[in-house]
Amino acid sequence: MKIVEITNVDFSLRHFLLPLMRGIRARGHEVVGVSAEGPLLEVARGEGFRVVSLPLARSFSPVAQWRAFRALLALLRAERPDLVHGHMPISGFLARVAARVAGVPRVAYTCHGFLFNQPGPWWRRGIALAMEWVGGRLTDVHMTVSTEEAADARRLGINRGSIAIGNGRDPARFHPDPQARAAIRAELGVPEDRVVVVAVSRLVRHKGHPELLAAMRDVDAELWVVGERLESDHGEDLEPYFAAAGLGERLRRLRYREDIPAILAASDIFALPSHFEGLPMSVIEAMLTGLPVIATNIRGPREQVVDGETGLLVPPMRVPELAAALRRLAADPGLRARMGAAGRTRALEHYDEGRVVARTLDLLGL
Repeated sequence: MKIVEITNVDFSLRHFLLPLMRGIRARGHEVVGVSAEGPLLEVARGEGFRVVSLPLARSFSPVAQWRAFRALLALLRAERPDLVHGHMPISGFLARVAARVAGVPRVAYTCHGFLFNQPGPWWRRGIALAMEWVGGRLTDVHMTVSTEEAADARRLGINRGSIAIGNGRDPARFHPDPQARAAIRAELGVPEDRVVVVAVSRLVRHKGHPELLAAMRDVDAELWVVGERLESDHGEDLEPYFAAAGLGERLRRLRYREDIPAILAASDIFALPSHFEGLPMSVIEAMLTGLPVIATNIRGPREQVVDGETGLLVPPMRVPELAAALRRLAADPGLRARMGAAGRTRALEHYDEGRVVARTLDLLGL
């Protein structure tokens, strides 16, 4: 069978689709990846995958989306795949419409977070809900990464058969690693007894960086921020928040890193105070590495983090509660160790990449 996997940008293909593409190939099928062009596509291409770049855009611009739709339709008519699998709200919607117009026999979609569940103007959320409602009727296999959003899809009539498949990461890559911890700390000049809080995410407002920077002012620890802003990201520039953080040498901006497993192993606490999420991969990576997780009590993270057992949940956009959680873990190494161990056990049980990919492939009929 020939399967076409479609997402919006190279970051998504590299971090979300590539494990699935590997699984498809391992089962003996042909797989083609599709996204907007970007440097991270070279990772998949380097593994021998065929990746086609199209003018996909993360916006509601009618002109941009019409251009993307026409390119998708032309590709699918030329490729004549047996299955199209779309990802992300806008690219996933266009993928399903184009697949139906092109006469593709089977169409699947994985929701990585509904746009209508995100903060924003009513008209934007309304358009997003309408897209999901129409798209759900074009979908043979409807999946979400979080259980709450699968329930939303069924409750709202988007797709009555929506199934939560979760997310996963490879435990062979993400695990406690004393040697990596020592090496990274030596590289950065960080003593072993210094508590390190790490945040790994794109540099966008809804990931909660402003709240985290403000909360860290009252915490006896240093903060490592890993990640960059994508060219396609929208919203305000976060640089003024970093400039005004007042953390001095306690703030390290590590930018985009390929050695995330080692960075996590060198850290003590993981923080992701997002305003909304799907089911964040970074939380899974941190849990597998044995870190206690501080996250917000929102869809996605609250099904990953067991409050008081594997980490702490705090209200979104609330600096005092976030600071209190950070101080509590920073001051108690025994609690960090217990929560980290419990989180790793939970991640191994629920978020093993191999099992998640296998279940997804089974649902796709591959």
